[in-house]
Formats: sequence, C-alpha cells, structure tokens
Amino acid sequence: MSLETRYDHIRLIEALLFAATEPLSPKDLSRHFPPDLDLLPFLIELKAIYENRGVNLMRLEEKWAFRTAPDMAPLLRIEQSQIKRLTRAGIETLAIIAYHQPVTRAEIEEIRGVALSKGTLDILLEIGWVRPKGRRRTPGRPVTWATSDSFLDHFSIENLDDLPGIDELKVAGLLDARPAITALGDHGDLLSVAGEGVDIERTDETAENTTQRLQSDFGDDLANLEE
Repeated sequence: MSLETRYDHIRLIEALLFAATEPLSPKDLSRHFPPDLDLLPFLIELKAIYENRGVNLMRLEEKWAFRTAPDMAPLLRIEQSQIKRLTRAGIETLAIIAYHQPVTRAEIEEIRGVALSKGTLDILLEIGWVRPKGRRRTPGRPVTWATSDSFLDHFSIENLDDLPGIDELKVAGLLDARPAITALGDHGDLLSVAGEGVDIERTDETAENTTQRLQSDFGDDLANLEE
C-alpha cells in the first residue's frame, strides 16, 4: 500500500469519526473501505496523531470517538447564574422565618393566616436561605426553621441583629406612614427590594381585608408596634 493511499485512509477515518454523532466501531467504518481491510492499525496511528492535541481519539471498548482532552475539560466549563424567582408566599414565608426564627411550619401558617403550600419551604431550602434549626419540645416535636448564612450573605447582612426594624423600614421608604397594621400588609416588600432577582406575585387585596387578617394573625403584637 502506498503512503498516499494510507494517508487517504487515515483522513477518511478522521472525517467519519468527526462527523459521527456517536462512537463508531471498525465494523461501522469498514463499509467505506475496500473489503477485508484491517482498520485497527489506521485507528491506532490516528490516535497517536491526536495524542497531544486539544481533541483526542479515544477507544471506548470496541468503538472509537473524538473527545476533548482531559486536561482541557476544566477550561471549557461554563458557569451560568440562575435567578430563583419566589412567589409572594415564598417571600412572606422567608420574612416570617427571618423575624420570628426559630419558627415551625404551623406557626408560619398561623402568622400568614393561610396554609403553606408543600413546595414553599422546599424552594427556600433548595436556594439555601433557610435551614432546619431543631425540633420544638412540644407534642409532635415539629421541626423549626431558621435563616442560613447564605441568607445573610445574599442580603449583605452581617448578623440577624442588623435586620431593619419598623422605624428603619419607614425611613427607607419600605413601609409607608399608614398605621402599622395596614403597612405590615405589604411586609413581603422588604425582601423584594433587598434581594436581587426576587419576583413577588401579587394578588388584589383591599386595605380593609388586610387589616382584618393581620389583626387576627398578630393580635396584641401589632397593637404594641403601633404604640
């Protein structure tokens, strides 16, 4: 076999493997070559040619395929930022945990006045902003929830003592000048402003309904806040 013919065979194998969507065996390649031609020596030679390249010819059991050189893989890794979007329920739940921790699921539902959907805490846990704190020493020993270090890091808070109070929120424009009972109806606004990439789904709710619900939820605590 002439050198030119041998070179053409290697080029054809290279082209076939490059165009293939999956690894190919010598049998798969053989239909493009003269009958009874042993392709293994050509594959081994082609493998040697690509040995120190950015792309290597790899043998996968009885099949062959081009793959990125192992030492190049870390340089080709692409990192993408994914924005986690929270519903209004998610924001309210996070705010309740931040200000009332450690708090149980039942206590969160009592403060919000509605049942907590199954996935709300799961989403906050997946994001890494809340964590299980322990169990309450009450019947049933319910799990309590608290914020995590990731929560502090994301919202640039050094420690929980730095969470803004009612007066600070009013000065910052996050709470209006209405009575505290009405203003706290928009409590979820705190984290929507502080947290980048957080999206709150709002529902229509009159001020009267908000006041009635919060009076029922918070009782004497809100009365003390007004004073």
